[in-house]
Amino acid sequence: MQRGIVVARGLSLKPNFQFSKATRRSLPLPNRFKTTISCSAAQQETLQKVQSIIAKQLSIDESAVIPETKFAELGADSLDTVEIMMALEEEFGVSIGEGGAENIATVQDAADLIEKVKVASG
Repeated sequence: MQRGIVVARGLSLKPNFQFSKATRRSLPLPNRFKTTISCSAAQQETLQKVQSIIAKQLSIDESAVIPETKFAELGADSLDTVEIMMALEEEFGVSIGEGGAENIATVQDAADLIEKVKVASG
């Protein structure tokens, strides 16, 4: 039998279980998991409008603008990001301000901020 030892940031974690060779062969476990956890405050309609505005501002296909995408991954520089924020303010009739815009990294962040500002002002 073989014991698994995991070393993370200098800490050794030794599990209290063992797998036999037969068990390891019979359990097809993927090498990695990809899990997305979202605690979004934005409504679907708001998110769709934000995605559309970002795609239009950057002249890219809307299907490339997904919630987890960072503006930089879409090719946006700091000027593009400012223009996107201005377009969002105009579309939703809100004022985001510099303080709020500084924490925006992803499309979902932008949609969540719009929802937060809408709720606070309405």
